[in-house]
Amino acid sequence: MRGTDSRRLPAEYNKSATLPQTGGAAGVAAGLDARRLSEYLNSIMAVRDILIAPDPRLKTVSEPVDRVDDELRALMDDMLETMYAAPGIGLAAIQIGVPVRVIVMDLAHDGDAPEPRFFVNPEILDQSDTLTSYAEGCLSVPEFYEDVERPDTVRVRYLDYDGNPREEEARDLFAVCIQHEMDHLEGVLFVDHLSRLKRASILKKLQKSRRLATAG
Repeated sequence: MRGTDSRRLPAEYNKSATLPQTGGAAGVAAGLDARRLSEYLNSIMAVRDILIAPDPRLKTVSEPVDRVDDELRALMDDMLETMYAAPGIGLAAIQIGVPVRVIVMDLAHDGDAPEPRFFVNPEILDQSDTLTSYAEGCLSVPEFYEDVERPDTVRVRYLDYDGNPREEEARDLFAVCIQHEMDHLEGVLFVDHLSRLKRASILKKLQKSRRLATAG
């Protein structure tokens, strides 16, 4: 998801600070000095290509993850790096072509320290009857923002970066973002919540932009 305030990667961003301190890259990084740590993280964290609608892969229903291991943590590290580079506030694995039920997110404001979040096999357990409208954008639908109505509060269960089960209540932008990203896991884009005419217009413009980019 792309925030309407286009949150950017803070200038003081330190990759090692964004990683939980157990398992994956963090486990290896703990024993390195500052210079070697920077070189190590630069070598293992990669910016991936983000799929752009109407790429048919975005309509894939993602598969549950069997376990959280170093390979999955490496994927989440790459997803986080890709999201920051875009820049965005949320990214689902399918948006980089990997059809598994994994989401990364960071809702920190410009100038604040990064606050990365990782969601593996997220489920919505309950949701409010009260709806809220938010102008949503998406890294897979660049340059377009449209109002989408969603429940303003949801209760979510998921596994974190280390595979620990978590359950919490999401409100406000957190609620919007987790629902937006979980839609991706079902092959749903935010434009699918719009009228057929508006959705077709946006996708047509994206196709035209891709053709022009290819021709250029």
